[in-house]
Parts: sequence; C-alpha cells; structure tokens
Amino acid sequence: ARTQVGNLAHALKTPLSVLTNEADANPGPLSQKISEQTQVMRDQVNHYLDRARVAARANVIGASTPVEPVLEAILRVLNRVNEEKGIDASLECDEPLKFRGEQQDLEEMAGNLVDNAFKFAKTTIRVSVVKMPKEKDHPAFVRISIEDDGPGLPEESLDSALKRGKRFDESKPGSGLGLSIVTDIATLYKGSFRLEQSELGGLNAILLLPLAK
Repeated sequence: ARTQVGNLAHALKTPLSVLTNEADANPGPLSQKISEQTQVMRDQVNHYLDRARVAARANVIGASTPVEPVLEAILRVLNRVNEEKGIDASLECDEPLKFRGEQQDLEEMAGNLVDNAFKFAKTTIRVSVVKMPKEKDHPAFVRISIEDDGPGLPEESLDSALKRGKRFDESKPGSGLGLSIVTDIATLYKGSFRLEQSELGGLNAILLLPLAK
C-alpha cells in the first residue's frame, strides 16, 4: 500500500508542474490562487514520497547513527541562523548512544523539532539524550528530549498539534507538516513521538527511537 501511495504521488508531480507553469504564464487573481493551491498539493506529494523512501530505509538491517554528533551539528547550524535571538541552546548526552536507523531520518526528525524550539523559545533550549533500558514489553530506546521556554500549548492541545497540517501559530512560517513528519518517521522505526509541558515553561518534544547495539 505504501509503495502504491508513493507511485501515485510520483505520478502527480508532472501534472502539478504543468499547472504551475500555466499559472505563471498567465498572471492574474485566478492564476495566483492556482499557484497557491498547487504548492500546497506539491508539499503533500513530496510528503508522501518522502514517507515511502523512509519506509524503505526503515527496513534496512544494520543501519546505525551516533546521536550526539547529529544533534551537535543541528544546534550549531540553527544557533548560527538564529544568532540575533541570543538563545542559550545546550546539549546533554550522558553516554555515546546510537539510533538504529539512517542518519538522514534522524536529521529530519531532530531538525524539525529543534527548528520549532528556536521559533518559539524566549531565551533557552535544552536538548538531552538518555538511554531507556530494555524492559519486558519494549526494546531499548534512545530518548531525545527537546525543551524550550516559549509560550507552550494548553494540555488539551498537545495531541492535536501532531496532526498533519496543524500549526502552533499561524503567524509563523511553515506548511504545518513538520510534527506529523516526525511522528510518521518515528512510527516507521517502531518508535514514538509526543509533546509534553516543559519545566522551562514551553514544550518538551520527546522522541523515543530504537537503540542500536
């Protein structure tokens, strides 16, 4: 089924490009509306194509990615991009841990979450990585926690924020796909993603991902 969805999404890319080109060639209110809607559709198509690729990678045996270097690189880049905000972003990792999966998938999940934290944090972002030992009902996990001191969300809105197309704040740029993408990738790896209230006052985005040996 996922392969069929990926094939369908791929088939839609060409007609969407034709519509966009026609709209660009004939400026006006109608063409602007067509351009806007085709961009929304293109975002959705790319979303499903990406998920089909992730599904294929998630089934590859033996892939493992050191977590700390990936998070360090993401924080370094986003610190530079958001330098004018003066946010104190820290990373704490008690021991070298590896995610049982592909580096680009970890980069996409963590990148989305840290980027959101930078959008909403006032002064502080705290990223921590710990090992969740194997128990009777689940394997060992890497727990990645990304907290900020932003405005946060009411308790009753935490689950709905994970739905596709939902955005924390319509004044902030973005397609609203970020958190649903994180959920999709984590689920494909038999992990999980949730939002909680942070002790810092904002959100605590928690990723549980399979631990590589």
